[in-house]
Amino acid sequence: MGMNIGSSSSSEPEVMMDINTTPLIDVMLVLLIMLIITIPAQLHSINLDMPVSKPPTKKIDPVVINIDVDSQSVIHWNGAVVNGRADLEARLTDAARYQPQPELHIHSDAKGKYKQVAMVMATAQRLGLNKLGIVGSEQFVN
Repeated sequence: MGMNIGSSSSSEPEVMMDINTTPLIDVMLVLLIMLIITIPAQLHSINLDMPVSKPPTKKIDPVVINIDVDSQSVIHWNGAVVNGRADLEARLTDAARYQPQPELHIHSDAKGKYKQVAMVMATAQRLGLNKLGIVGSEQFVN
C-alpha cells in the first residue's frame, strides 16, 4: 500500500478536485429519517360523520277532493252538487285551510263547457290551492 504525500518539486499542497460527499449523504439520511418519522401512520379505516337516525314518520295520505263537471256544466264536489260560484269559493276556501293541502282531482265530461273547468282551476289557484290534477283527460285524445 502506498500513499502520496505530495510532490517533491513544490512546497505548496495540491488542490483537491474531488468533493467530499460523506457529509452530503449524512444530511440526506437525516432528512429521510425525519420525513419517515413525520408521515402519519396509515389507517385502513375511514372516519365518517353519519347523520343520527330518526324513526320514520307516519306517512299521511293526502285528502283527495273530487270535482266533477258533467255534460250540463254542473259542478259536483265529491258527488254533491255545488250551488254557484260562491258555494264553490266557500268550499275551496275551507279546503285551503287544511294542512297538508288537499289534492283536487278535476274530472270534466267531454260535452261540458271548458269555461266551468277553467273557472274551477282559476278559483283554486287564486285561493292558494296548488295541488291540482286533471283526471280522465284520455277521453279527449280522439
